[in-house]
Parts: sequence; structure tokens; C-alpha cells
Amino acid sequence: MSKPQTIQTIREYNEFRFKEKGSLFIGQAFPVENEEEFNERLNLIKKEFYDATHHCYAYKLLDEKFKYSDDGEPNGTAGIRIYNAIQHFDLKNTGVVSIRYYGGTKLGVGPLGKAYYQSAFTVLENSSIYKKEKYSYLKIIFRFDQTNLVHHLISSFNGRISDNLFENNSPAITCFVKNKAEEKFINELKNSSNGSIELIKINESYLE
Repeated sequence: MSKPQTIQTIREYNEFRFKEKGSLFIGQAFPVENEEEFNERLNLIKKEFYDATHHCYAYKLLDEKFKYSDDGEPNGTAGIRIYNAIQHFDLKNTGVVSIRYYGGTKLGVGPLGKAYYQSAFTVLENSSIYKKEKYSYLKIIFRFDQTNLVHHLISSFNGRISDNLFENNSPAITCFVKNKAEEKFINELKNSSNGSIELIKINESYLE
């Protein structure tokens, strides 16, 4: 599956707390890059809130991989509701953990699901959501007399120079170019230099 040209995610950690019939709900949202990073955060949260009744969660990653857990709550009342909140904002690389301290009064399946959704929805609604665009990370190796040409082309494509290098007695540049313009950029680079400029694609990444 090809990755999308743009994604939405949250900029930083955020927290929202509220009480429902004596139960305290603590919604925590944070950006994550992969499953391992999420699990590390979840373990830290469980250690910090070791005395909580439940640590329910959901996350969704860039590759559409997702996971959610009710952590002992009735099936369908917590994890999927948290995940639905993530889906509502069309977020990727985002994790939400909703911690519950039981207050002594059972909420019932419907109100419980609503409380978990509110916990996740509100913490995400109050988070800084922003878009990131897919860029191709390229290395360009050229002659000294082609320096102005390379800089001009990078600038004309609104590229971002990452580093200036020197390889095998030749200057080189690493830069980011929007992925959707990559093919056109490469063709113009080759045509402008009669194919004498070497270009290596290193990887792809998302930038603001």
C-alpha cells in the first residue's frame, strides 16, 4: 500500500480529565512513530497510574496499522470508542490512553462507552493537530560548475537542503523534495545536465 501524500497527526502530548458518576477518566494523547514506541509509553503510563482500575487505549500508525484494548472493561465500551475518536479527526501516528479510576458506581454499557469516547475525543480536540507532507530525501552528486544549476532547481521546486557534502572529490547535497514532484524534479535535473548529475534516493519522510 502506497503511503498518502499528506497526513494529520498531533504535535505533542496532551491530557484531559473529567469525572462521570464518581469515576475519574484521564485521557492522554501523544504522537508515536511505531508500535514499539507506543508500548513504551503505555508501560510508563501504567507505572505512573499503577493504582488505576483500567488503562484502555487505541493507536493508529502511518501504515494504517491500528490496535485497541478494553483492558478489562465490557467488550466494545472502551478501546473501539477511543479508536473511533482517532478516526474522527483522521489522525495517524497517534496514540490515546484513557485511564479510569472506578468511583464505586457502575455506569452501564452505554454511558461507559460514551465516557471513554468523550475522554479520547476531548483530549484530541484540545490537541495541536497539523498536516505533514510526504517528501523524498535525495542525494545529488555533481561537478563544481553545476553548483548554481543544482541550487536553482532545488529552489524552483521549493526543496529543502539538508546538508552540503563532499564525496569522491565532488560536491554533493542532500535535500528534501515533495514526493509528488520527485519524478519531474529528477527529469529536469537530468535534462539540464545531460545526464551527468548523479542522484540517489535515500528514503521518504513526512515534514511539516
